[in-house]
Amino acid sequence: MRDLLTNIVDYGQRLGADFVEVRHQSSDNIVFHMEDGRVESVKQGIESGFAIRVLARGNWGFATVNAEEALREATEKAVKMAIGASKHVKEPVTLSESDIVEDCVAIKPDINPKDIHIEEKLKLFFTINDCLLNYNKHIRSCTIDYADITGKKWYVNSEGTAIEQDILYVWSRIVGVARKGDVFASSREELGSTKGFGFLVKEPPENISTRLAQRLLEQIKAKPPKGGSFTVVLGSDVTGTFVHEAFGHLAEADLTLSGNVLAKNLGTQIASPLVTIYDDGTVEGGFGSFKYDDEGVKSQKTILLDEGYVVGLMYDREHSSKMQKVKNLMVPTEMVGQFNVRPTGNARAEDFRSPPIIRMRNTYIAPRDYTFEELLESINFGYYLVSFMGGQANLDGTFQVGIQEAYEIVKGELGEPVRNASISGNTLETLRQVDAVGKDFELHSGRCGKGQTAFVSDGGAPIRVKRIIVGGAG
Repeated sequence: MRDLLTNIVDYGQRLGADFVEVRHQSSDNIVFHMEDGRVESVKQGIESGFAIRVLARGNWGFATVNAEEALREATEKAVKMAIGASKHVKEPVTLSESDIVEDCVAIKPDINPKDIHIEEKLKLFFTINDCLLNYNKHIRSCTIDYADITGKKWYVNSEGTAIEQDILYVWSRIVGVARKGDVFASSREELGSTKGFGFLVKEPPENISTRLAQRLLEQIKAKPPKGGSFTVVLGSDVTGTFVHEAFGHLAEADLTLSGNVLAKNLGTQIASPLVTIYDDGTVEGGFGSFKYDDEGVKSQKTILLDEGYVVGLMYDREHSSKMQKVKNLMVPTEMVGQFNVRPTGNARAEDFRSPPIIRMRNTYIAPRDYTFEELLESINFGYYLVSFMGGQANLDGTFQVGIQEAYEIVKGELGEPVRNASISGNTLETLRQVDAVGKDFELHSGRCGKGQTAFVSDGGAPIRVKRIIVGGAG
């Protein structure tokens, strides 16, 4: 495969491209969807294809094909696309330097999902479904989605980098719905691993159902929250969603350089000195972990916020180069030397059909030294927000996160459950309001959409926020 891709890279250069990269992906995929014990859809098959991206006269050209026989024609189209559009480019694309790498990355699964027959996979989730629906009469619905992806991908570019690495993702989401009278509650469990199928057999399926069922029953007997500004403790699941949605997307360099709220605050202190945020592609078992990104750049632990100061962004090679050109204009002089502009290994493509773009990996707040009891003890009245149900953020820094499980905090102790809560506010103001960070650390698996879907993790430590807007509806 390497020889084939190297020949295509050479061909693209002979056609006039200044830079050429070719990716190939071949993967076995299983995806199914269940509703209340009925299998609504099952898809199983092999996906295989090539992506060719070229840089010519300062402009990108991209093409994708399924068959190697069409590679030369696709390369010709990509080069013609780049050259044809170059006359309209106001700012020619340049790339930051990157190490030349030759590597083969193998993954040894704990349990290879390919070794588990699809009937066995369905049986496991039938058990989860049945246990959940039979747990209590008020639990009315169970929806389950599952996917596993195994295979290989190759990357070769005209600078001499050549990488082969295994692909392994196993993911599931279980959503339950309960109703008691006019009160509805929904709750979810989202699970993922880059190690294999083992996490789904290590825990009895009944445990997953019980955890979800108990959360649902707590919520249907809960009361709505009081609306207003309160002190809250965010559990690691909600912390992760907040960090991902409200801060992480702002720190993706393509969105930063488009002029979002973070662009005016590079190199400055925007948060409490207790807050340090990483996007880390090296966490063992993290759902956003990998060794090399889809530009052949080695993944790394990238610090974005260091004790409240913005000290870096997430880059691909193109936006790293752009940032190098404008860093002195955007970063205070005293912080220029500390602000990272090197590629960070965040260029990710959903598959061979898509070009790589800047995506998060495992994004989290670093832990400190507060126990959970210490986070609560100074709060006369507030809320403990355990897990999220959806979230969104805007480039101006405003955000809203829905909460699926929450409890009152009364005189430093956990109180009654509340339902249908949400939090909203301004990202920078909320980060400044953090006055305690816990010592516990958890990552939660999920998926992120940015035109393409990527597997990610987020989380970190629980945090206490002095003031945040809490809303909800009965």
